Amino acid sequence: MAIANPLDCRSWYVTPELLSYHDHEWGRPVHSDQKLFEMLCLEGASVGLSWRTIWSKREAYRRLFHGFDIDTCAAMTDEELETARLDPGIVRARAKVWAVRSNAQAVQAIQREFGSLDTYLWGFAGGTQIIGNWTSMEEVPTQTELSRTVSADLKRRGVSFVGPVITYSFLQAVGIVNDHLLTCDCRDACIER
Repeated sequence: MAIANPLDCRSWYVTPELLSYHDHEWGRPVHSDQKLFEMLCLEGASVGLSWRTIWSKREAYRRLFHGFDIDTCAAMTDEELETARLDPGIVRARAKVWAVRSNAQAVQAIQREFGSLDTYLWGFAGGTQIIGNWTSMEEVPTQTELSRTVSADLKRRGVSFVGPVITYSFLQAVGIVNDHLLTCDCRDACIER
C-alpha cells in the first residue's frame, strides 16, 4: 500500500472502512474481555495477510464465532469449527479457525488466574497506557520488548498466532500502546485518562 504522507498515520488506512477503524477504534483503550478476545482472534487471523483482508471479514467472524463470546467459543464443537471453516466469509485456514476455540480456552484459564483478560494484559504495561512519540510511520516499531514478553507469555499459556510482531499490532489495536503519530487528530482522544 502506498503511503501518501508518512507524517499522517491516517494515510495508512486506504479505504473508508479502515479509515473509520483508525478514527474510532485503533489505539483506543479496550477493557472488555470480549472485545480484547475478538481483537486477539482477528489479529491472529491476519498472520501472513493484510489487516484490510481481515477487516473486510469481521462481521462474518462475529457471526460464526458468536460475537466472540469467550465461553461460547471455548465450548464450540469440532463440527461447529469445521462448518465455520467452510464459510467463504472468513479466512478458512484450519489452524486459524481451530485456534479460536483453543485460544478461548486459554483465555478462560487466564481469567481464572487473573480475574480478567483485561487485568492480565494491562498488567504487562503496569496498568498504564504506553504512548509513543512518533513523528512518522517509519519510526513506529513492529515489535518491542513488551510485545516479545507478552507474546512469550501468551504462547506459554497455549495461545496461538501471537508472535511478537502480531502481538505488538494487537497491543496497538486495543490501546495498551498508543502509536498515533504526534500529528494525528486521534492521538489525544486515544489517551487513557
